[in-house]
Amino acid sequence: MIPRYTPDDVGALWTEAHKLKVWLDVELAVTAEVPGVPAEDLAHLRTVASQVDHVKLAARALEIEKTTHHDVIAFLSAFEELAGPASRHVHYGLTSSDVVDTGLAIVLGEATDLVLGEIEILRAAVKKRAIEHKKTPMMGRTHGIHAEPQTFGLVLAGWYAELGRNAVRVKAARESIRSGKLSGAVGTSAYLEPSIEERALTRLGLTVEPVATQVVPRDRHAELFGALAILAASIERFALEIRHLQRTEVYEAEEPFSVGQKGSSAMPHKRNPILSENLTGLARLMRGWAHAALEDVALWHERDISHSSVERVIAPDATITAVFMLRRMRRLVEGLVVYPENMKANLEKMRGLVFSQGVLLALANKGLLRQQAYVMVQRNAMRVWKEGLGLEEALLADAELLGHLSAAEIRACFDLDRVLAQVDGIIDRALR
Repeated sequence: MIPRYTPDDVGALWTEAHKLKVWLDVELAVTAEVPGVPAEDLAHLRTVASQVDHVKLAARALEIEKTTHHDVIAFLSAFEELAGPASRHVHYGLTSSDVVDTGLAIVLGEATDLVLGEIEILRAAVKKRAIEHKKTPMMGRTHGIHAEPQTFGLVLAGWYAELGRNAVRVKAARESIRSGKLSGAVGTSAYLEPSIEERALTRLGLTVEPVATQVVPRDRHAELFGALAILAASIERFALEIRHLQRTEVYEAEEPFSVGQKGSSAMPHKRNPILSENLTGLARLMRGWAHAALEDVALWHERDISHSSVERVIAPDATITAVFMLRRMRRLVEGLVVYPENMKANLEKMRGLVFSQGVLLALANKGLLRQQAYVMVQRNAMRVWKEGLGLEEALLADAELLGHLSAAEIRACFDLDRVLAQVDGIIDRALR
């Protein structure tokens, strides 16, 4: 395999200089396998390539492209100026898409590796906070309404598990796009034997596209952009939860707010969830780019060029945005301010209504039909809503209910520790 220089950040992967560096790697990997290339010419080409200033090569290629209106021909012409007569061996039996698609597979792989690294860094941050808040009780909500108690650690453990599933999806998609083609104008290997293609792609760390047209089929790329869109949707879910928790009426958690930061030009008191809102917006873009990738799958016959302009936008934008979102989410998780006292106050706000299922089940265990027990508990719950007393108080005043449960049995239904007894194990299971 050719040793590969990977830029230290995702944006650098999508520069013209790095693209031509990769294209040159592809060309020389093929040239090294073409029969009849004199050893001295191959050595000369490798020496020139090792000494190329890729920024200058890219600038020269762009200058030539103003005349050729063809990026690969411009690239080959610029390299020919540097390599001289030995360059006649370069691009033998290839078509432009051989270089472009194989190069794209390499760069997308490099970008995806960076995404995967950031997923693991974010997972570590989430895991740390999940352990920290393993026993921090809070209100669980369904339909935006108080449901039953949970812990904030359980919420975070769910995020950790979901990020793990995203890592699996992105890894699978990374493997899917690790496919190149060097089989010529319509994929028939008319001028380069398949064995040459296989050896050259092995040098590049890629697999052979089994049946290529003029391009690598775009279902592979759609899988990657789809996986990145799902990753973004997960991050949006986490961000939306933080936005809800920061609402004034809830105020159970809050984004970090630095000294000197301002929330509003008009209202000095404002501290807004701007990081979470930003992530929500970026997820919309990621879904749009996934849709564009799906549109690229269907091309005319062996190939048209409709996908090319799309990929020049979505490939850098989607991978850069994915890395940005992961880093921003990590910053948010690490700096998230949690208010356990507010979580406790909100949990108690419904005056015990959130323990209603425990009472229902206790009555069912005494032999009551479920619907009979439901009606009995619900009528007391409605008193809590209307009259402002506590559920435990209402139940203890219900003569019919006291005919089935003792006062001690009723009070036991309001034991928070009993309701949360299994949560530690669930969190441990997720974090394993």
